[in-house]
Amino acid sequence: MIDLSPTTSEAVSLTELFAAHYQPMVRLAGLLGADDPEDIAQEAFARLHARRGRLREHGAAVSYVRSTVCNLTRNRLRHLKLVRQRPLDHSGVVFGGEHAVITAEKHGELLAALNRLPRRQREALVLRYWLDLSEQEIADTMGVSAGSVKTHASRGLAALGRSLKEEL
Repeated sequence: MIDLSPTTSEAVSLTELFAAHYQPMVRLAGLLGADDPEDIAQEAFARLHARRGRLREHGAAVSYVRSTVCNLTRNRLRHLKLVRQRPLDHSGVVFGGEHAVITAEKHGELLAALNRLPRRQREALVLRYWLDLSEQEIADTMGVSAGSVKTHASRGLAALGRSLKEEL
């Protein structure tokens, strides 16, 4: 077991991990539909800090943060859906600066079609094509089997294709 207690070298390691992976985690939360991606990423790193002594491998930290971002986003969306008692409308959501750049580069149609997908299909596609994770890594992150990942990704791609074809 690697000791991630707050020694000077480990504090630097956690700081470096945050510096290297914070923005990608914000983007991941935004692509998964979070209306507060910065808060989600910050909470994921706070939870990593709280668990620093229980991680078996130092390399597991990034996977832990990624899974936490997915779970927090999923929970936040579920909560907002219950509070609002209607489907979420992402048209007025303000994402981070990089999201604005993507939108400015004419990717709005793709992002809108992605946001219309069911949650699991969207997660599978974002984790596969944005983070370039393997099926097993996606399965671990989503908490499903590799076969379910294939099903969600296949159905998501088909739905995305139909949606984008209809908009043309």
